[in-house]
Amino acid sequence: MCGIAGELRFDQRPADLAAVERITHHLAPRGPDAHGFHSQGPVALGHRRLKIMDLAEASGQPMIDSDLGLSMVFNGAIYNYPELRSELEALGYRFFSGGDTEVLLKGYHAWGTDLLPKLNGMFAFAVWERDTQQLFIARDRLGVKPLYLSRTGQRLRFASSLPALLQGGDISKALDPIALNHYLNFHAVVPAPRTILAGVEKLPPASWMRFDAQGNCEQQSWWQLDYGPQRDEIAFGLDEWRDKVLDGMREAVSIRQRAAVDVGVLLSGGVDSSMLVGLLREAGVENLSTFSIGFQDAGGERGDEFQYSDLIAERFNTQHHQLRIGEHEILEQLPAAFRAMSEPMVSHDCIAFYLLSREVAKHCKVVQSGQGADELFAGYHWYPLVDGAEDAFSAYRKAFFDREHDEYAECVQPEWLTNDHAGDFVRQHFAQPGAIASVDKALRLDSTVMLVDDPVKRVDNMTMAWGLEARTPFLDYRLAELSARIPGRFKLPDGGKHVLKEAARQVIPSEVIDRPKGYFPVPGLKHLEGATLGWVRDLLIDPSQDRGLFNPAMLDRLLTDPHGQLTPLRGSKLWQMAALNLWLSEQGL
Repeated sequence: MCGIAGELRFDQRPADLAAVERITHHLAPRGPDAHGFHSQGPVALGHRRLKIMDLAEASGQPMIDSDLGLSMVFNGAIYNYPELRSELEALGYRFFSGGDTEVLLKGYHAWGTDLLPKLNGMFAFAVWERDTQQLFIARDRLGVKPLYLSRTGQRLRFASSLPALLQGGDISKALDPIALNHYLNFHAVVPAPRTILAGVEKLPPASWMRFDAQGNCEQQSWWQLDYGPQRDEIAFGLDEWRDKVLDGMREAVSIRQRAAVDVGVLLSGGVDSSMLVGLLREAGVENLSTFSIGFQDAGGERGDEFQYSDLIAERFNTQHHQLRIGEHEILEQLPAAFRAMSEPMVSHDCIAFYLLSREVAKHCKVVQSGQGADELFAGYHWYPLVDGAEDAFSAYRKAFFDREHDEYAECVQPEWLTNDHAGDFVRQHFAQPGAIASVDKALRLDSTVMLVDDPVKRVDNMTMAWGLEARTPFLDYRLAELSARIPGRFKLPDGGKHVLKEAARQVIPSEVIDRPKGYFPVPGLKHLEGATLGWVRDLLIDPSQDRGLFNPAMLDRLLTDPHGQLTPLRGSKLWQMAALNLWLSEQGL
């Protein structure tokens, strides 16, 4: 797990190594253990290293193989690298290091783009081909590892985070009006390749791009998630699917234990994280640490789920750490959490992950987390609504979107008003082939778009802010493909995730399974009151914060009734607007 950066010139000039150095040093929290640079004619590469897979200097980056004519920077972890190494050795390749980086480099030389489907892991990497003068970049299937790009007629730059990329200079910092439309409507999700800034894009998940030194670009998507059972699975009942899910989870958890000595789990006390604890114990992991976080109550809503996380910690005899955060510390640490965000995110649990990661990083370098289960196994409340709807798109929009288009038009000042881009995007996504059932259309959208740019990005940004590697077993591509083949009737009952819950019963106590669904609750940011409300008001109406984005009449309306202005997902519309201003301020924009 690391931070990567680079530049490729298209104008016959040598790469700007100083710019790459500035970008790379900004990535220091992602890779606090070492750094390196490589410059060769039109290309320059930078790397920050977090030592996990192979602690030896031989696995340092940028990794250069002069015999093969390749140089590479890589962020992530390839879990099946031992098997791939054996394949490559059988082809005659010899290795000078013991980790996954060199396997990736030589695998690219051996197989080219055919390497990508062979990889089980999370990754974003760049390979410079000396002899062809081409740069190849790629991203993993579900976008667990990020890659941000800036393109002009003169050069390409890339980095693991948007704020780091800005350090190189020469990037338009204007907001993208279409991205703003997505942000204010689609729960702050801005689908790739757009970002909130007009001058920065992101490589879509499961995509690769190849650039030559003249700026010509080729791009392809190399994986997709198709829904519906295979022919030999059509007759499967709940028991068969349950057993397949349990087997898949065991494999996904086990393979993510490679090269992880001090193991932790972010334990919310829900089914997903509790199942990880049980499976890690089942796999024989000793000295297992678990970490839970809670906040003070607000608006009549409880701020922790310690009763459930304590139950799991006691049942599996973990080294449990419980962190309780007061309102003053939320306000104190929120700016730092927003500085760690590559793009503005509104989910309240960003601050929870940020503070929890700070605590976890004191004890271990690798932690497993339960992101992805709700999107893959239909754990959210809107899936039954979509499943039973005549118009799947309209049902999804009513349940998920923060605003109707008319309200969005009242929210922004006239110069920022655009068409219904977020609605058009979702409508077009629903119309794509590969998912026939209405609920599968919603699951595909959430798994390949919303999941990538909300829960997954949140975990990556907040853990890497503290040099902590988060591994997400539910995002094992084999498990994702399995979940897509399971018909909705085996997922939707029992409040959602039915087949996953039945698999979990083989591992964890029923008290954790048969309880109301919970989230990482941060009531103070949902029920804005007291000092938090005053702070949010300042973020929105202080003249120094006015960027000409929001309609003052809408701000007045929201501030007059902060408790009554919630989105269909029960988020604060006021907080969503304040969060954008806070992110822009913390990024110096």
